[in-house]
Amino acid sequence: MMRAFLSLIRRDTKLAIRIGGGGGMAVFFFLVVISIVPLGVGPNLKLLGQIAPGMLWVALLLSALLTLDRLFQADFEDGSLDVMMAGALPLEFVAAAKAVSHWLTTGVPLVIAAPLLGLLLNLDVAAFWPLILAMLVGTPALSFLGTVGAALTVSVRRGGLLASLLVIPFYIPVLIFGVGAAGGASAVEGAGRQSLLLLAAVALVSLVLGPVASAAALRANLR
Repeated sequence: MMRAFLSLIRRDTKLAIRIGGGGGMAVFFFLVVISIVPLGVGPNLKLLGQIAPGMLWVALLLSALLTLDRLFQADFEDGSLDVMMAGALPLEFVAAAKAVSHWLTTGVPLVIAAPLLGLLLNLDVAAFWPLILAMLVGTPALSFLGTVGAALTVSVRRGGLLASLLVIPFYIPVLIFGVGAAGGASAVEGAGRQSLLLLAAVALVSLVLGPVASAAALRANLR
């Protein structure tokens, strides 16, 4: 079972890299959003530095939403998803593998790009590591919660927007605690640590409940 799980992760990761457009599109959108923020805020470097963690998290969340429809849609259209449902690997593990692959191809590139783009917002260098740590902890939750929305809309043609609307309420705790953890270096250190622990708790819950809810949604849609 573990070999099939890892093989599915490798397969989806290779397909995402070979086809392109997923992680690359998300990083490009991330760049565009962060680039236009200074134009709207103005040349106030102090203000840019204060809002940098929040803006980076908002831009990352929106960038991750762009790729949710790629989680199951292609496999649904070519019939691969039916084969996976009939295979020996439980559907919960299939959903988990999809989420891990999404995080590797979309979440990790966004985390790598975040501190570099933070320079455009005058992000304090001391806040780089808290930001990276918070995003490494929080982005898996975005992928695992995103599988639920993708599974609910798998049978809807071009259901990416609907999936985004469905999962945004579940992304709000990740955003709140992520911003709090990323701002821990410039705010109260204890508050930043507490936010990071709460963010980790949300991520762990999503790792458990996300695949279960996704599998149930797939069974309901493809029955």
